[in-house]
Amino acid sequence: MLLLHLSDVEETRWAEKFRAALAPYPVVQRGDEFAPGDVRYIFVWKPKADAFEGLGKLKAILSLGAGVDALLKHPKLPDAPMVRFVDDDLSQRMSDYVVAQVTMHHRLHSRFQADQAARRWSQLYPPAAAARCVGIMGMGVLGQDAARRLLALGFAVRSWSRTPRTIEGVEGFCGAEGFDAFLGGTDILVNLLPLTPETTGILNSDTFAKLRRGGLEGGPVIINVARGGHQREADIARALGDGTLGAASLDVFEVEPLPATSPLWDIPNCYITPHIAAISSETAGVAYYAAIIKDHEAGKPLINVVDRARGY
Repeated sequence: MLLLHLSDVEETRWAEKFRAALAPYPVVQRGDEFAPGDVRYIFVWKPKADAFEGLGKLKAILSLGAGVDALLKHPKLPDAPMVRFVDDDLSQRMSDYVVAQVTMHHRLHSRFQADQAARRWSQLYPPAAAARCVGIMGMGVLGQDAARRLLALGFAVRSWSRTPRTIEGVEGFCGAEGFDAFLGGTDILVNLLPLTPETTGILNSDTFAKLRRGGLEGGPVIINVARGGHQREADIARALGDGTLGAASLDVFEVEPLPATSPLWDIPNCYITPHIAAISSETAGVAYYAAIIKDHEAGKPLINVVDRARGY
């Protein structure tokens, strides 16, 4: 068995950890000499054009991240099972980011930041968290974890997903028929959806206009920590300018790095971070996939396999 490491992170560190975890099985990486036909597992994130050349005997494709849209778009993606990364550490990091952004907007950071710049003392007391409704799009592992943590802080939480999900304390909506009702009661919209043809561009002017008005001083807020392909940045800039949105927290973008010419940089109520909400830990990732490989070699089924038809 060989595991071929192809990734846009620092390859050597991952390869060294995999070699230690999988010994005596050989682990190779780009630049090593090996026979492609010997490769049984490939560990990859954003595959290069030639990533899968000659790999005709793959048992599985192992994704560095929870999302697999970059893999699914590859024109030469082999017909082998894809396994996505599911890990408590990754969920914790993502929820940390979501909670930080939600609480920042709940406490009217944009309002008080503007007051500070104007040297204006204007007391306005934000209500209790229970008065805010956070709507989460996407109820996979990450969405469910974020929902639980927000509930623990007292926020009202609702969810929207492709199919019905029952989560204690969360008001659930699903499908196209439930989308408008979901938006209509949402003050802070959090996107944790997988990127599929159906969800591409979902953060657009029509969506923003349907969010609840009057619930959050300054207007409703969006937080996107999923994929840049979910958002229409021209619509976000326009909505922040005309008051349709009160603020936005964006960790992902249509083009990354975000071009210096983007108008989003100059909008004071647009909070930009450079795709750092959550990252796959080397220690957690190696432990997770080393166990999967060993179990699979021992005849056990793969876990967290991607449904290609759904896109996640």
